[in-house]
Amino acid sequence: MPRTSGGAGDGTAAVSSGEDGVLLSIGAVLSRLRDEFPEVTISKIRFLEAEGLVEPQRTPSGYRKFGAADVERLAYVLRVQRDHYLPLRVIREHLDALDRGEPVALPRSGETREALEGSLEPEEPARMRIGRDELLAATGADPGTLAEWESYGLVEIDADGGYDADTVSIARLIVDLGRFGLEPRHLRAVKAAADREAGLVEQVVAPLRRHRNPQTRMHAEVTARELAMLSVRLHAAMVQSALRIRLG
Repeated sequence: MPRTSGGAGDGTAAVSSGEDGVLLSIGAVLSRLRDEFPEVTISKIRFLEAEGLVEPQRTPSGYRKFGAADVERLAYVLRVQRDHYLPLRVIREHLDALDRGEPVALPRSGETREALEGSLEPEEPARMRIGRDELLAATGADPGTLAEWESYGLVEIDADGGYDADTVSIARLIVDLGRFGLEPRHLRAVKAAADREAGLVEQVVAPLRRHRNPQTRMHAEVTARELAMLSVRLHAAMVQSALRIRLG
């Protein structure tokens, strides 16, 4: 576990986590972290656990119990996200290095924007644009089918007349679902649900995007991505649960 006991200026200031050997509930951890990170939530802690950045102990009943090192680890993750905008994959590499006793170099303040932009690249689809013919070739659809997708709002063309990587992925999934007899008209409810979920994420990050502090505005990108991932997981879990009930 990294020992986050340096000064605040280097991104490794310590957070009080109780005496060594004392295990804390997730609620107790939240109250300790909120002194420095007022926007942290239990969902955020669970998300970081799901991403493998912290591994609390579990009681026989399944309750999480965090040690002092776990709280320090969480504080380190939250701090470098807030101050340096590092992607989770880089933070994970930092934690692994710290666990091995190796030094870790954090980006300087002037490198903050570059670090954020770098964090978006590996985790978002490539920002490519393709034309109509290329989309048809990539999906095997015909022009009439593509027009039907567009009429239902499932696929949208950009202002520059192209399609981005997300749209290509959506189109391919529509084709795959079509093999099971699901037509575009059946997928309107999926599109509507996605729009509602996107609206919820927008409501959460809107205050961050309007903040005076430019670093806080930049942090909105990371927050939106994490919320989107949690939303997708929740949706998948709910669909699976509903199917278990319906199919017995």
